[in-house]
Amino acid sequence: MTEQTTTPEAPTESLEEPKPSYVKLAMRNMVKKGGQSLWHFFLTTIGLVTFFVGMAYLTR
Repeated sequence: MTEQTTTPEAPTESLEEPKPSYVKLAMRNMVKKGGQSLWHFFLTTIGLVTFFVGMAYLTR
C-alpha cells in the first residue's frame, strides 16, 4: 500500500479586483446618467406599446 503525500498549496491571491459584471456596469452608468436613462426608458416603453397596439389593430 502506497501513501500519497499531498502538500496543500497556498492560494495565490490576486491584488487586482475582478472586472465588474456587465449588469453592474450598466447600473452604474444608468445612475450616473439618471435623467437621460429614464427618458430613453420611457421612449422605448411608449414605442413598444404603440407597436403592439398597432399590430393588434392591423391583425384583428
